[in-house]
Amino acid sequence: MTVLCRRNVVAAFVVALVLSLLVIARPAHAAPGPSFTNPVVPAPNSADPTLVFHNGFYYYVATTWTSDVVMRRSATIAGLRSAPEQVVHRTNGTTMWAPHLEQINNRWYLYYSVEQSGAPRRTHVAESAGSDPLGPYTYRGVLNLMPNNGWAIDAAVVRLNGALYVTFSAFAPEDDLQSLYLAPLSNPWTASAYGRRLSAPTLSWERQNGAVNEGGFLLQRGGRTFLTYSASHCNGPNYKIGMLEYRGGDPLNASSWTKFPNPIFQRSDANGVYGPGHHSFFTSPDGTETWIAYHANSSSSQGCGTTRTTRVQKVNWNADGTPNLGVPVSTSTVLQGPSGEVTPSYVRIRNRHSDLCLDDYNWGTTPGAEVRQWTCNGLAVQQWRITSAGDGYSTLVNRHSGLCLDDFEWATDPGAEVRQWTCNDFAAQHWRIS
Repeated sequence: MTVLCRRNVVAAFVVALVLSLLVIARPAHAAPGPSFTNPVVPAPNSADPTLVFHNGFYYYVATTWTSDVVMRRSATIAGLRSAPEQVVHRTNGTTMWAPHLEQINNRWYLYYSVEQSGAPRRTHVAESAGSDPLGPYTYRGVLNLMPNNGWAIDAAVVRLNGALYVTFSAFAPEDDLQSLYLAPLSNPWTASAYGRRLSAPTLSWERQNGAVNEGGFLLQRGGRTFLTYSASHCNGPNYKIGMLEYRGGDPLNASSWTKFPNPIFQRSDANGVYGPGHHSFFTSPDGTETWIAYHANSSSSQGCGTTRTTRVQKVNWNADGTPNLGVPVSTSTVLQGPSGEVTPSYVRIRNRHSDLCLDDYNWGTTPGAEVRQWTCNGLAVQQWRITSAGDGYSTLVNRHSGLCLDDFEWATDPGAEVRQWTCNDFAAQHWRIS
């Protein structure tokens, strides 16, 4: 072999070695979650969904058509369908819809629309006692968003330029068009000024079955800010999603936003999906993907009622940096779950003497739910997730209730009662397994 050939072989070997090291050095993408099909939450409590991911779990709220806000919790999108509904807040209204869940300064806030005995539909706010999205929640009051205690619904938080705002839908006094508004917040439950209109339903595709702009939701990526919204009336199959983009300047000025001339998400007759809209966006557990949760009908004759169900699908991005929501997928399409989903491990806790299992008695889901022993059956009420709390202690979370095993009322005497309570990381919920 000539010197030149040997040099070529050595060079090729070095290149191959460097390339292999580069491949090894690249961070591996997390595996997708368990597969699922839409809808991920069936009727009836499944319109106007908000879905967030926090500390290993998805939290889901939607319109209930009752006075209560109920929440589902699941480690995977696939598990949402069977996740129990837990009442987290009683609104005392005649109807509650379009709840929005938002974390601000380590507290969770529920923004929801309420109609009370025929009074104007307005936005109310509740605040969590701690960092658990399941609450408990304390009522903070009504957001005063329009003059004369005016009608204001579908609120969602907007964070922009280091300030806090809320977007909502209201009828404009000047032309009575149901429009998209933005108002500044001085704190999560107080508006510092009335809202100002950003968008009116002036385009033809925003006026099918009724002229409507509502259900706004923020989407930010790569330094760009988009405000997406639902357009046309939900009583027909042409409910859809449109979009504004922030161009700089005062966010409360309509001139600071540009409306895209065409909808970005709409009905698909071929896939049997009608009226897709009133949505939220969430990020995959590993932070690499953006997903949309929206409601839709399976028939063109269905409208604004309890037939709407929650569907989710992945969002892609165009080369120009704008979101590409694609086409709403059919309910027969199998989708891979968001990247990085991890199904937690659960155990049963069996007593050696009784041969019975620790049980969420009567399938309770509210703080104070009773704990007893019961015949071991493998159901979710007898499955507990053990998580380290540090210093050799652990928390025990019930799979069905989502509550933690708790030294009830901080008792210290023999015979002290054990119940379940909202997980709070206090010593009363720390157990040492010996």
